[in-house]
Amino acid sequence: MYVLSGVTKRYTRGKDTVHALDGVDLTIADGDRLVIQGPTGGGKSTLLQMLGGLDKPSGGSVELDGTDLAGLSEARLTRVRSESIGFVFQSFNLIPTLSAQENVETALVPLGVKAGERRRRAAEALESVGLGERLGHLPAELSGGQQQRVAIARALVKRPKVLLADEPTGNLDESTRDEIMEVLEGLWKEHGLTFVMVTHDSTLARKAPRVATIRKGRITVKENAGA
Repeated sequence: MYVLSGVTKRYTRGKDTVHALDGVDLTIADGDRLVIQGPTGGGKSTLLQMLGGLDKPSGGSVELDGTDLAGLSEARLTRVRSESIGFVFQSFNLIPTLSAQENVETALVPLGVKAGERRRRAAEALESVGLGERLGHLPAELSGGQQQRVAIARALVKRPKVLLADEPTGNLDESTRDEIMEVLEGLWKEHGLTFVMVTHDSTLARKAPRVATIRKGRITVKENAGA
């Protein structure tokens, strides 16, 4: 479970101070599916970075299972990210010279998983996202939707409890967007993940059980009846 209390994030831009987050209080239960929306520059991605331990707040606490991520050393924070949190980004972030299977395996290297086990788990993860026949393909040999499936497999191969996605369908057409969301939602249900996604797409937001809207660093959360 995430518990955020009084989280602030300030950036200095020239002589100005930007309040990306301004006293955010938020609870995300285990197994929750939350969509974060808001205008550009409103704090959406900053909040996701806090949840992923990719940035630290200027004030307040970001607790994951009772541990304040802001108080951890960088080494310990890296370990938490490696073990417990999977990330999916808009730009895929695949290594162009590695095959789909090898890209997925990279998530297991920091965990000390042996080579044979890495290969087995990567193949299994790719099979779970419908790419069991594309293990040896390079990213350039895959469509955008297939590349995002590789990125999803890479996020989930380490068996995290949290999946954070920043505009995961932003570079995809509408049909492929729907396919990727079907994959993500299916994996969320199958693995009991805590799934938090930033998106500008209101169609996707309407399908989520909860939606958090951030404007000028302030957050409001609503339930979607029937989602």
